[in-house]
Amino acid sequence: MSSHPDSSPAPMPMPLPTPATQAGRDGLDALLARPGRAVLAFDFDGTLAPIVPDPEQARAHPDAVPALAALAPKVTSVAVVTGRPAGVAVRNGGFAGVPGLEHLVVLGHYGAERWDAVSGAVTAPAPHPGVAAVRAELPGFLDQIGSWRGTWIEEKGRAVAVHTRRAEDPQAAFEALREPLSELAARHDLIVEPGRMVLELRPPGMDKGVALTEYVREVAAESVLYCGDDLGDIPAFAAVDKLRSDGVPGLLVCVGSSEVPELADRADLVVDGPEGLVRLLTAMTDQLG
Repeated sequence: MSSHPDSSPAPMPMPLPTPATQAGRDGLDALLARPGRAVLAFDFDGTLAPIVPDPEQARAHPDAVPALAALAPKVTSVAVVTGRPAGVAVRNGGFAGVPGLEHLVVLGHYGAERWDAVSGAVTAPAPHPGVAAVRAELPGFLDQIGSWRGTWIEEKGRAVAVHTRRAEDPQAAFEALREPLSELAARHDLIVEPGRMVLELRPPGMDKGVALTEYVREVAAESVLYCGDDLGDIPAFAAVDKLRSDGVPGLLVCVGSSEVPELADRADLVVDGPEGLVRLLTAMTDQLG
């Protein structure tokens, strides 16, 4: 019996969605035209990883890291910009030692920490003394204002977060805590960063927008993509808007959530959760060949 080469057709490339705005279309065109001068930056929780009740159990979507690893060699750099400690994001993301991600950078604590895959090391400044003070005061503070039930404290090293997702009415608990936690933070020279049913008390002076802008300038990128899902990503969206006004094309992607309509309203492209982001990354890789 004679044998014949496999003549089954190659899989069809995944179609690339069209951004809803002209600025987004220009950003995507610039990225595809010169991928070797592009930075792709991503939030972690809710973007590369599904939101889960316990943040300690958050892990990257199983297809997210392979999709990043396939795309990363085609661009200048891939960065993860997160409020988590850099080392925690690396561990929970499974980013270390992945072929294709040899030059990945993780900007943790909103850019206050940095992990480079090249060295495997985390660099960071000295911790803010106000975080230790708030950490000691928070349990009694929540008890005193009657907000202990249903809330819980997450230790983040250079920050402390209060979650309300487990409360009987998570949104009401979140709103009730905003003002008192802001006052507590201010007494210790900290700020409150709101998120999806979480309020994080952290040092001022750094946010995802500052971190992203500094990194784009550092690597002399000529285009930028940023993907996020939460209120903490709004400064990064604003940074891309500013970069666009300065002549650096950019694409803003919201990893869709009904909890944060503010971000979807500002995005050039909305994808359906981490699964939708994986499809977008795969389509970009297919397009670049």
